[in-house]
Amino acid sequence: MRKTFTLVLVVITTAFAHAQVKITSLLCENRANPIGLDNTAPRFTWELASDKRNVTQTAFQVRVSTHPNFSKAVWNSGKITSDSSVHVAYKGKPLMSHTKYYWQVRVWDNEKKASAWSTPAYWITALFNNNEWKAKWIGPGFKEDTLRASPIFRKTFNSNKKVSSAIAFITAHGLYEAQINGKRVGDAYLTPGWTTYNKRLQYQAYEVTNLLNEGNNVIGVTLGSGWYRGIIGFTNHLNIYGKDIALLMQLHITYTDGTTETVVSDESWKSSTGEITYAEIYNGETIDARKVKKGWTTGGYLDAAWSGVQVMDFGVSNLLATYNEPVRKHEIFKPVRVIKTKKNEHLVDFGQNLVGWVKIKLHGKKGQTVTISHAEVLDKDGDFYTENLRSAKAQDTYILSGQGVEVFEPHFTFHGFQYIKVEGYNAELNPDDFEAIALYSDMPATGTFTSSNALINQLQHNIQWGQKGNFLDVPTDCPQRDERLGWTGDAQVFSRTASFNMNVDNFFSKWLKDVAAEQDSKGSVPYVIPNVLGAGASGSAGWGEAATVVPWNMYIAYGDKRIVKDQYASMKAWVDYMKNQAKDDLWNTGSHFGDWLFYSLNDDTDGSSAVTDKYLIAQCFYAYSTQLLINAAQVLGKQDDYESYGKLLKRVKDAFVKEYITANGRMVSGTQTAYVLALNFDMLPEEMRPQAAKRLVDNVKAYDNHLTTGFLGTPYLCHVLSRFGYTNVAYRLLLQDTYPSWLYPVKMGATTIWERWDGIKPDKSFETPSMNSFNHYSYGAIGDWMYRVMVGLDTYNDGPGYRHIKIMPHPGGGFTSASASLQTYYGKVSSGWKIDSGMLSLDVEIPVNTTASVYIPAKDATGIIADGKPLQNAKQFQPTYGKENYIMVELGSGAYHFEAPIADRKLATN
Repeated sequence: MRKTFTLVLVVITTAFAHAQVKITSLLCENRANPIGLDNTAPRFTWELASDKRNVTQTAFQVRVSTHPNFSKAVWNSGKITSDSSVHVAYKGKPLMSHTKYYWQVRVWDNEKKASAWSTPAYWITALFNNNEWKAKWIGPGFKEDTLRASPIFRKTFNSNKKVSSAIAFITAHGLYEAQINGKRVGDAYLTPGWTTYNKRLQYQAYEVTNLLNEGNNVIGVTLGSGWYRGIIGFTNHLNIYGKDIALLMQLHITYTDGTTETVVSDESWKSSTGEITYAEIYNGETIDARKVKKGWTTGGYLDAAWSGVQVMDFGVSNLLATYNEPVRKHEIFKPVRVIKTKKNEHLVDFGQNLVGWVKIKLHGKKGQTVTISHAEVLDKDGDFYTENLRSAKAQDTYILSGQGVEVFEPHFTFHGFQYIKVEGYNAELNPDDFEAIALYSDMPATGTFTSSNALINQLQHNIQWGQKGNFLDVPTDCPQRDERLGWTGDAQVFSRTASFNMNVDNFFSKWLKDVAAEQDSKGSVPYVIPNVLGAGASGSAGWGEAATVVPWNMYIAYGDKRIVKDQYASMKAWVDYMKNQAKDDLWNTGSHFGDWLFYSLNDDTDGSSAVTDKYLIAQCFYAYSTQLLINAAQVLGKQDDYESYGKLLKRVKDAFVKEYITANGRMVSGTQTAYVLALNFDMLPEEMRPQAAKRLVDNVKAYDNHLTTGFLGTPYLCHVLSRFGYTNVAYRLLLQDTYPSWLYPVKMGATTIWERWDGIKPDKSFETPSMNSFNHYSYGAIGDWMYRVMVGLDTYNDGPGYRHIKIMPHPGGGFTSASASLQTYYGKVSSGWKIDSGMLSLDVEIPVNTTASVYIPAKDATGIIADGKPLQNAKQFQPTYGKENYIMVELGSGAYHFEAPIADRKLATN
């Protein structure tokens, strides 16, 4: 009897467990267990999981405490009737600085069943008021040499009580790496990152409880020049933000008896130099192992010969906590081959164009110098090619101590490379002695894409690696030459694609604050952010759109109104700048980059170069930004702006038609970019759009199914073709593998996206070395079409952040399959289709607490099978209507499988 009862109890418990909603993936300000938030009302996000369909949240309860057992709660929300599970704001007692808070949540589903409490998560607060900084800015107390060797700083202190918790806050003028008792503080690199330092200097927070001793302790910090005073820009410009190099550090210690202590940077510290004798981002780093001060970050080291420090009065008014993910180490690549060239050069090939550095093991005589040079490609003779680096040396130099096997890796530089050249090393190169380490901002990977076409899969790989290499604290245009700047045009055209591959919510939120900070009094947006090119380098159409396009794309991708609210003044300022530059609503003044790197011929005798009027482009982006500002005003309830800019938009479009369109619908510039921008931004009256789309198609055919677009036209080209019923043409462009095309670089062996369509020519010669990056993500914006149109994974504006999902695949191009998945704040959403024997199968997965409108490619509902049964007979599936050979069904959460006869059999062979 007891056995029977136990069995029944197990069955009931198991059934309840399966039916109960589970809570996972707790985030605070979009990060898991973040350290150092200065937001007094941080926001919580959680993900729901269930093995049932059509599950939603109807209520939640959040509790927050300084104790992991949730005694003495600082906030207990009680049961709140709400379906919100993303960006739920804290509403408890005022938070304290440098304090660890635990939080957890439980929910009620649409069957009124309560979940269990989630596993607790936590966050640690930063300093809420800058007057809490007691530390002093300190610089080296000695005269620096001409190479500006990296200064090192040392502080000893005593803790005679047991430590309960310890939090360190650190920033610098330059870059820093810190140690406590010989152990590295954190795993972030190139901190404090790059911002508009004079207005916004970030500090980082670290939980260092486990690094402290009960007794003697030592703090050691090394600084590098970095972006602050290092070589940045096109002209080897030094000291852009200042000539100094300085440290600010504050350590808050709480002991088990409840007492506290603060250790700060001040005049009691010591300074010297160590083994890093030179460090520049463009030129690389020199490490002289003979100058290592062994044990200087541990107790017992004698620092009597060290200098004191110089206390500096820089203030703390520009300091703020860090919200974006730091730069961290990621993939490690081993050599795929070791090469000895005809020039007797010794090279190592890592098989992937990446950004980071090489860690190397060496052994040799004391004073032996080994130089590691970096390159992206080899020339047509197989020799090391660095001409495209321009003035960037991109060399790391290691001077051996002669003490056995020595391990070298840089600290305050980074390189874009696939190959290295090793000079000064007498022994044979052993592949086991080399590792290439990828560095990029630690944004969670979110999107996957795969298809039946291997070249397209490699293109996706290249898109992702172009993003990894260039999303290093700021969205750089290239990572290898003497540039590496945050070009605004590149960022805006790629931002939506970026949001699929990785969670770039915090990454772009941080960068956009610098966009706003760098806008001038007229609202003009600089070409690069942070702006190191000067006051006159601003105001180009398509580049200034970073102020409007990026925040709107982030809102659509993540559903966060705050980014629109925070950036609204910046968005409005950019639109007003264009309005003030325009005459009679026509923006035909100023300097513009135009459709950068469009298809052009050196000897253009027949007019084949695809030159698009720059002012035509400017007018299109004027309208686009105005439309996005209208959208933002609507989201934020700014009715006056919504109406006034709505009227402006009409005038801008009317002016465009009057200036750039003939009576017969022909455009002044008959290029692909001209038609793409006019159609994508709805610049033409509706009755003129079909003929314009046809002209675009005719233009593509005139170039033998090749694109001719540059940076501004390329992102929208395939979108426009699909929108107007020419998906087959979009596929032809996607699959084109001769220049100019997306697949031409792939066929040439690229592992990242190139800056130019023909960076390497068919004869293996190179484009002009003055501007020829082989890691430049802009043209990777085709990924957006692959994800949102080809596979059909998208979100509606009425439910941004994939709360209301749109799945509308566009099979074609001879593909037999394509699938994509995306980790949203609600959970994983996926879509994948396959074609086999005249039937199309569609598999979709919808996260809990969301809904989806799914469009099944079919002429009618007859013949569609849903989960093994005829769609028309399945009560849970009610086909709503047919549209353009699609049948739409509304779905709740869960996994679904559909099969349908192919609506157009040519799809399988296009």
